[in-house]
Parts: sequence; structure tokens; C-alpha cells
Amino acid sequence: MSDLSATAGGFVQRAFEQFRMDVEAVRDRDPAATSTLEIITTYPGLHAIWLHRVAHYLHGRGVPGLPRAISIFSRWLTGVEIHQGATIGQGFFIDHGMGVVIGETTEIGDDVTLYQGVTLGGTGKEKGKRHPTIEDGVVIAVGASVLGAITVGKNSKVGAGAVVIQDVPENCTVVGVPGRVTVCSGERISPIDLHHEELPDPVLEMFNTIERRLDRIERKIKKTEDE
Repeated sequence: MSDLSATAGGFVQRAFEQFRMDVEAVRDRDPAATSTLEIITTYPGLHAIWLHRVAHYLHGRGVPGLPRAISIFSRWLTGVEIHQGATIGQGFFIDHGMGVVIGETTEIGDDVTLYQGVTLGGTGKEKGKRHPTIEDGVVIAVGASVLGAITVGKNSKVGAGAVVIQDVPENCTVVGVPGRVTVCSGERISPIDLHHEELPDPVLEMFNTIERRLDRIERKIKKTEDE
């Protein structure tokens, strides 16, 4: 009986520490958060994470039915769907969260941030690992989709509306449909860089390049005419 009590006590302690870190993640990354009470009571993304942690714990121990029921209840309550089989690390933050979908074999590292409408999904009916691996410090912006058994490397950013279907190296930025790596400096980026609005626009850059070339051609033609 003492061993059982010690095991239960250890679980409760670990769960409390995990919940505390989830609250700290919200406090650190959402400037709108004003108090711990507000975070605990009014953040659906946080509620979805907590319900998932319970469902994932039960799922890992082979409890039938109940983990799935918790996942469905969480989707109804929060607008966030996380399969009970998904593995999620510490410091995970879902901002707003409505419409977020996280598939069964998804693996999410520490200090990851997702915004509303993000899908971490599969690409077909294949068995085994079929959802993405999101490494530490990744930020995935509004409406982005990361599909298939691919890896988004540490500290990378996925731009709003991007569709990523290939691996992304560490410290890179991906935008577009399909997703294209547009910045990959090789230098370490701040572990949690939330400025997902400050992303390069490859289409605009292409037009700017064309405009500069046309300006050079016009100057050469004018010079030739003057001579």
C-alpha cells in the first residue's frame, strides 16, 4: 500500500509541475494575460492541453474508450482537436486555438507555439508514423498546415497559410503553398521568437527584383538614346 501511495504521490507531483509550466508558457508568450486566475479559467488552448495530457496518460496505459471520449469532449469544449496518441512536450502554447487539429502520431517538442487554425496532419491512409515531428522552439502561424511524417527543425517558423510537405531545417522560415524555405541563416534564432508577422514575401521580392532590372534597362536605353 505504501508503494502505491508513493507512486500516486509522485504522479500528482509531476502533473502539478507540468500544469504549472503550461501556465508559465501562456504568461511568457501572451501579453494579454493579466493574471494566473485569468489564464487558468479563460484560455481554451490551455484547457485543451490539460485535457490532452490526461487522455494521453490513459491512452498510454491501455485504457479503452475513455481517452478518445476525453479528446472528443475537449474538441467540443475548446475547438481544439488533439488525438490522444499525440506526444507533446513542455511549455506548449496554443494561442486562441480554434480549429487547431493535431494528429495521432504527431510529436511536439518543448516551447512550441501554435496559432489558430493550424493543422498537424497526415497525407493518406499509411500506417505507423504519418504525422509531423515539431522540434523545440518552433512557431507555426495562423492557418498553416504541416502534413505527413516530416520534421520541422528547432527554432524554425512556419508562415501564415503555408502548406509544408517537406522537412524544414533548424532556424529556418517557411512560407507559401507549397511551403518554401526562404530564410535559413544557420545562426541561432531566439528559442521563442513570436514575431510570425515578420516573414519574407517571396512573391513581393520577385516583383521587386523584376522592377529593379527594368529600371536598369530603361536607364541604359535612355543613355543610348541621349548619345
